[in-house]
Amino acid sequence: MTHTMPSLRLTGAVILRDGMLKRRSVAFSNGRITRGPLPEVDLTGYYVLPGIIDLHGDAFERHVAPRPTAPFPLRTGLRATERDAAAHGVTTAWLAQSWSWEGGTRGPDAAEEFLEALDSYRRAEAVLDLRAQIRCETHTIDTETRLLAAVRRHGVDYVIFNNHLDEALSLAETRPDLLRDWARRAGRTPQEHLELVRAVRARRSEVPRYLCRLAERFDELGISYGSHDDPDGETRETYSMIGAKICEFPTARSAAALARAVGDPILMGAPNVVRGGSQSGNIAAADLVRANLCDVLVSDYYYPALSQAAFALVDDGLADLPRAWAMISSAPAEVLRLADRGRIAPGLRADLTVINATTRAVEATIAGGRIAYLGGEAANRFAAQAGPTALAAE
Repeated sequence: MTHTMPSLRLTGAVILRDGMLKRRSVAFSNGRITRGPLPEVDLTGYYVLPGIIDLHGDAFERHVAPRPTAPFPLRTGLRATERDAAAHGVTTAWLAQSWSWEGGTRGPDAAEEFLEALDSYRRAEAVLDLRAQIRCETHTIDTETRLLAAVRRHGVDYVIFNNHLDEALSLAETRPDLLRDWARRAGRTPQEHLELVRAVRARRSEVPRYLCRLAERFDELGISYGSHDDPDGETRETYSMIGAKICEFPTARSAAALARAVGDPILMGAPNVVRGGSQSGNIAAADLVRANLCDVLVSDYYYPALSQAAFALVDDGLADLPRAWAMISSAPAEVLRLADRGRIAPGLRADLTVINATTRAVEATIAGGRIAYLGGEAANRFAAQAGPTALAAE
């Protein structure tokens, strides 16, 4: 789909550039940050910050199935997800899709359907850079060939290893109601689900070689990969040794400390920061930031938390705005090796988040030089000063 790209200069705002907040203008044309005279939009009273890069979000699940028993077409859900992300300043997003032995919406069939739909949506109408992260359960041994074919076919560039087996066994003993819900979503009775868990777990001796084979192929394909919910330093070290360097949502300080010691990037959920801790009682993201044990914040299940978390870190005295915003812009760009974004500099992608300095609300998002979202007073200023040509419809 062809999108009109405006050429504009944003003036009067406080710009985050070269790690510093400066009252300067920023111009963009043909999808890139540029220099030179262009039609101006006065954004006095606003911040213009690098577009948010979200490395892990599963809010799309809510848009696809707002109720567990009421799914909508994937195209509809992806469109709603993009609007949600854009309205909260996101310009590049990885949508976290499970690839699990569980089946149902988390199984390989659902994952392949999702990847096909995402490919189609990107070709037809996406404004944001939407990508897929595959959350690969460690005990999916029999799907190795199928998984590798899927990541090649769809250009998947990010995989995270999960292991939910112990959680399932624990729920059987402590929360049978949750196990029942889990089983129902997968189309099984609780007993059938528990039998599957035990059968899968019986093959745990095959898992290390399986993960090593995947790691070798991911390296050949240039895929970034890591692990999710590491419970301790030993687990993180094991993953790091096979090349799964990204430490996503460590549940204990020891896992994050090991990651820092070996140079592995540490990702935590922005909602954890905004809400003041983890719902499950795990280590608080703010505590890891305080200890310099967190590099990147991600949306997890809630896009508004990204910008809110950055300002929460500022308010709590844990970081200044340049450092806090780097955790959702330049740092994730470095982790996923995106040299063309995450900062505001001539020649880079024109990915910009415009925030009202008083309310801290996102009021404009520009992705690849295209206007992805406009709202509030910023919309009035763009409409009043940019002219009809610059604001050709998205």
